[in-house]
Amino acid sequence: MKIAIHGRNFNESARPFIENMFNELKQRKIEVQLSKQFRVFLDQIGIQHYSELVYERPEELFDAKLIVSMGGDGTLLETVSHVGRRVIPAVGINTGRLGFLATVPPERIADMITALETNEFRVDERTLVAIESNLDLFDGLNFGLNDFTITKTDTSSMITVHTYLNHEFLNSYWADGLIVSTPTGSTGYSLSCGGPVLMPHSQNFIITPISPHNLNVRPLIVEDTAVIRLEVKSRSNNFLVSLDARSTIVDENTQLTVKKADFTAKLIKMKDDSFLNTLRSKLSWGLDMRN
Repeated sequence: MKIAIHGRNFNESARPFIENMFNELKQRKIEVQLSKQFRVFLDQIGIQHYSELVYERPEELFDAKLIVSMGGDGTLLETVSHVGRRVIPAVGINTGRLGFLATVPPERIADMITALETNEFRVDERTLVAIESNLDLFDGLNFGLNDFTITKTDTSSMITVHTYLNHEFLNSYWADGLIVSTPTGSTGYSLSCGGPVLMPHSQNFIITPISPHNLNVRPLIVEDTAVIRLEVKSRSNNFLVSLDARSTIVDENTQLTVKKADFTAKLIKMKDDSFLNTLRSKLSWGLDMRN
């Protein structure tokens, strides 16, 4: 079996579990390819990884059965961008903080490896959001698992986002910005701006304004077959666009269309991994601080 691994730095408390993971992979003769970023970090902290195979660009990934993300949710978003249209299933080991996407704790790495070898897992397909523009905004990586966001670049004036839904005018959002979120991203930035939580396989997008000037403007759920066109006006004549962890500043002549990508992301989940359990745990639902 061949696997790829991408990661970031992690807390020292996770070190013994990571070391044990590489020992397990070596003993089971599993071929491993590391992202260059993660390989450099492992070498710096002196973890023996037993792998000479490295990829620096997504096209250098070998024919892996799956890819492991070692970090938090942000690392998993990066990992999905590495995979792209090859749709290699990804599994997230949570050495970060929140962990809505990266749900395997470090102490269960050995269980995860066994499950992967014996196919005792499920593959969860997630919708991606895609961006079309007259510019190459994200070096060809025009898709995201969580959300596409427009925000102002200065600290004073708001921007105006004229929004069209399936070629029909929807609204002019006078706000600090606007988020178009997938169901997966509903527990991310959109949630912090008052957006609803969607079940992962809901066939919808969420349009969420960021600090809107008109308080009667609220998040809107639309079908994911919708085509969303955005025109932005700003006093500074520019604005910031973000797609998951990637961002760039563009001028207000930039054309932007948001729609569902024509491929999905595949996330590996352990059989006892439940989205509802994750919601209760991460959002502390039902927790009474008085007790």
